[in-house]
Amino acid sequence: MKKNIVLFTLFVLPIVAYMFFASGVNTFSKLPTLTPKIQDLGNWKTLDGESVSLDKKITVLGFSGSEILKNRGNYFNLNQKIYERYHKFNDLQFVTICPVGTEKDVAYIQTELGKISDISHWKFVFATPLEIQAFYDQMKLREKLDENLGTPNVYIVDKERNLRGRKLQDEKEYKEGYSTFHISELSNEMLDDFKIILYEYRAALKKNNNASRKI
Repeated sequence: MKKNIVLFTLFVLPIVAYMFFASGVNTFSKLPTLTPKIQDLGNWKTLDGESVSLDKKITVLGFSGSEILKNRGNYFNLNQKIYERYHKFNDLQFVTICPVGTEKDVAYIQTELGKISDISHWKFVFATPLEIQAFYDQMKLREKLDENLGTPNVYIVDKERNLRGRKLQDEKEYKEGYSTFHISELSNEMLDDFKIILYEYRAALKKNNNASRKI
């Protein structure tokens, strides 16, 4: 019995500890702000005529481009790996900016996503090409939109409209977005960073509630 305990202490516990800390490199740290106070969305509407704002919401922001049907698999990846886990969180929204003229394609995507998820927290809004490019430019990202005004990446924007990301290990640059094409990136880096954002706000909420009780 004692021999088993010694072996467990010497070999198993260090492995468990390593896995715990390795899986949470960013755990409980704060994601850096890459671009503070990005602009709010314009007077852009969803298919239902709804206006959408980035204020007071944690937003997963994407740019569909005109080839949204061709890239529809990316939306199902994002849905399964991130949206489906957290869409019931009231302060969260997913916003995809789409070019005017893609309404029918977006309606199809929404219908298909709606068959497997409640997509009430996922907003597809429409803007002109000039509006989309101007909005993207003010985010000050290294990567550019493609010729169809789209990107497979999605971005995390906090409630104060700050673009958030992660510092790359052994590099001076920051990771700005998360590829919806690569499932492993969604499952690992984005999920890890997303948990940090949620932890930030839950911790702030708890702190404010405690402060209120003391007053």
